[in-house]
Amino acid sequence: MGETEKRIETHRIRCLSKLKMFLLAITCAFVSKTLSGSYMNSMLTQIERQFNIPTSLVGFINGSFEIGNLLLIIFVSYFGTKLHRPIMIGIGCVVMGLGCFLKSLPHFLMNQYEYESTVSVSGNLSSNSFLCMENGTQILRPTQDPSECTKEVKSLMWVYVLVGNIVRGMGETPILPLGISYIEDFAKSENSPLYIGLIETGAIIGPLIGLLLASFCANVYVDTGSVNTDDLTITPTDTRWVGAWWFGFLICAGVNVLTAIPFFFLPKTLPKEGLENNADIIKNENEDKQREEDKKEKYGITKDFLPFMKSLSCNPIYMLFILISVIQFNAFVNMISFMPKYIEQQYGKSSSDAIFLIGIYNLPPICIGYIIGGLIMKKFKITVKQAAHIGCWLSLLEYLLHFLSFLVTCENSSVVGINTSYEGIPQDLYMGNNVFANCNVDCNCPSKIWDPVCGNNGLSYLSACLAGCETSIGMGINMVFQNCSCIQTSGNSSAVLGLCDKGPDCSMMLQYFLILSAMSSFIYSLAAIPGYMVLLRCMKSEEKSLGVGLHTFCTRVFAGIPAPIYFGALMDSTCLHWGTLKCGESGACRIYDSTTFRYIYLGLPAALRGSSFVPALIILILLRKYHLPGENASSGTELTETKVKGKKNECKDMYQKSTVLNDDELKTKL
Repeated sequence: MGETEKRIETHRIRCLSKLKMFLLAITCAFVSKTLSGSYMNSMLTQIERQFNIPTSLVGFINGSFEIGNLLLIIFVSYFGTKLHRPIMIGIGCVVMGLGCFLKSLPHFLMNQYEYESTVSVSGNLSSNSFLCMENGTQILRPTQDPSECTKEVKSLMWVYVLVGNIVRGMGETPILPLGISYIEDFAKSENSPLYIGLIETGAIIGPLIGLLLASFCANVYVDTGSVNTDDLTITPTDTRWVGAWWFGFLICAGVNVLTAIPFFFLPKTLPKEGLENNADIIKNENEDKQREEDKKEKYGITKDFLPFMKSLSCNPIYMLFILISVIQFNAFVNMISFMPKYIEQQYGKSSSDAIFLIGIYNLPPICIGYIIGGLIMKKFKITVKQAAHIGCWLSLLEYLLHFLSFLVTCENSSVVGINTSYEGIPQDLYMGNNVFANCNVDCNCPSKIWDPVCGNNGLSYLSACLAGCETSIGMGINMVFQNCSCIQTSGNSSAVLGLCDKGPDCSMMLQYFLILSAMSSFIYSLAAIPGYMVLLRCMKSEEKSLGVGLHTFCTRVFAGIPAPIYFGALMDSTCLHWGTLKCGESGACRIYDSTTFRYIYLGLPAALRGSSFVPALIILILLRKYHLPGENASSGTELTETKVKGKKNECKDMYQKSTVLNDDELKTKL
């Protein structure tokens, strides 16, 4: 008897440690996958500038991750439960690492990055040939030379980033559905929300690391080490600046591969947490394995697929939850993907600063919210109906708070010839602009090249030539232009490289925006765990893996893929000036109409999220009438555990039958 108890205790400790090991490993996997995802989202602007492509195409590249994911999500979610789930997750991490490596390849296959400029950093800067010179010639004009245009076809290297993102999406497929279902299957029902909260915390630590890495890389010039950065005439705040986007992808590749290692040493199944002391646990586990193998041989692995799909499709709460998720994902995917661009354009910050601020202000509140949400669910033993109410009303509070963001704004940058006249008077953006005036009409200036300067009158100009500047002093970014005939001031007219700053008032507005964003992030994450519990508990236990996979599939197809594309196209429609390639074609956008940009960035997600509250209220009504299968299973397990202590022999038999008895029958028997 003593040997048996010792054997059982050893088995219990081993199983518990393996569950904790899986929890640690899956948390690390969430860290690595969200690290890669957040880094990719943060580098969208750098990729747009590196390859001189519009935002809509960048949105397609970003959405390609979802394409790779949906190619496998349904099959992995269903067949993954029949196979070795930890090994499937490990293989997925390795594939993610391969995808990240592919995305870094263009940097090593392309020539050095060349930004459009009227100033030649390689030529004689003292020649002043790029300034206002009557009857002179300007360097670095757009050319119609076919050979130059053909050479720029190398910008199609963005296809590597596209393919790499698809591969990364395929690799990430098994992590969420198989990881969550593994925890749900082998953890206590009251511990499951806490464990999922810890996993989601890992999903916040990853983006925090990813954003800090992206902030560092965005501040380092893309070709640093191969060019003399002292000769550069742009800074990280310039819309032509491209950071070392490729370096972070190499780091992400290494992290993903290292994360995969523990999963290859974890078991396929574990006993249910809390039931390890059952004397027959080892025997029952072996019998369950044998029955599973016999069932596979007799019926085949796909026997339950169609019945499960039919059951889920006829589950009104589950289908309404998918509808809510699709609507809200359309809003959140857009806001998260283009938040760095919004801060850049609206508040005049560099990509590096914008990414860093997002990480500091948004991610810690989300992390705290996930932990508190999980603890509340565990401490107060929140039911599914209560969780639905908590998630709904907290989401409504966060939605109302979102509207305050419309009040914390900055005005457009005043750029002469685009949205401001040479007299300093704002002009209609859609009346057609004229970059020439009497002060520069004879300067023979290029009209499309974006090389802005800030005059000492507080206005920005497309180039030093268009500002009428005749002389310059200094080198590189410290260059100062003088004798500028278009800059109307009382003293000596001069200009410096770059757009004019938006001023201290705009910096204060940015602080208000970030505080509102932090508050919204905390409330949203607080509601996330209760909402996720509704999804998990509205399905039967055997349907959970497929249900989570189908939910993910729908959000990918109807939100993850199309949202960045149409949102990027809407942003392109607000562009005021496009960059110019050597062959005269349009490149990446250099400046947007910040007012219209703001209405799209904040208004469209608000409209989408507002429409999601209708199905949410229907779910609350349905929960009063429907008895959820997830509640049945969890309560049955808890009841069995309680009764076993007092009626050992009787409850042994009842526990074996509990898998086929419903809740009411089990109570009656006990």
